[in-house]
Amino acid sequence: MSNHFLSPGHTACAGCGQSLAARLVIDASGPNTIVVNNTGCLEVFSTKYPETAWEVPWIHSLFENAAAVASGVESALRYLGKKDGINVIAQGGDGSTADIGLQALSGMLERGHDILYVCYDNEAYMNTGVQRSGLTPFNTNTSTSPVTNSSSGNIRPKKPMPEIANAHGIAYVATASAGFAQDIQRKVKKAMSIKGPKYMQIHVPCPLGWRYGPELTFEVAKLAVDTGLYPLIEYENGKLTGVRQIQPKPVEEYLKAQGRFKHLLNNPEEIKKIQAIADANIEKYNLRVVKPEGN
Repeated sequence: MSNHFLSPGHTACAGCGQSLAARLVIDASGPNTIVVNNTGCLEVFSTKYPETAWEVPWIHSLFENAAAVASGVESALRYLGKKDGINVIAQGGDGSTADIGLQALSGMLERGHDILYVCYDNEAYMNTGVQRSGLTPFNTNTSTSPVTNSSSGNIRPKKPMPEIANAHGIAYVATASAGFAQDIQRKVKKAMSIKGPKYMQIHVPCPLGWRYGPELTFEVAKLAVDTGLYPLIEYENGKLTGVRQIQPKPVEEYLKAQGRFKHLLNNPEEIKKIQAIADANIEKYNLRVVKPEGN
């Protein structure tokens, strides 16, 4: 048996940010955890029949309904008087969370189930051909938002899933990144200490879909945070209670590391639009580190 509750030997790509984040999440949650998993990369690479990498009870259902199945698991545990001491996690990728499974997730949050929902956000449908999702960033080149003479890629902004979760009046909402391991585990443990529904969205770079060398996963993940494009934040009972502050780097440093943004590097006007997104995040969440006077 592995020292981790997501064992090595699965078939994730080298440098997969999602496999790293999933291991951190389940290790922080502990052995008394039941996981329900949407269809997606994580399900495919970790449970190739007849094998599994999971060392805890794990259930796979359809693309859209991990939150619904987890609601049934949690309700059954409560009915049987066995919920105390058992954590329930529902999890999926950005497509199954923000698009296909949004209705089931909303129901889980609205009904008040004691479940942590984790969205592993690799910003496209990676398992089926790198199609855009509701969490694909603006101007990203994907197979369904290609670069053309009249388009610089995806024309829509990222869907504000943390805000959508917050609108349900739940106790805890957080974002995290595969580039900050201790932060992931701290937030998972905090979420598990809180009764009721919780939502956590983790940025997980994908070397294949984002088109960068697998050895650069940590660098890419950290650049997303350090530019302000992926703020690390926490809400408790609707109030912003935690922010990772940064000394912002230009978004071009993040963009130039990835092939999905290669088309932007000679287009300063489009880069300015992405810089404006980062600047708006920095202002909204007060992300900028304030240097003491005289320094």
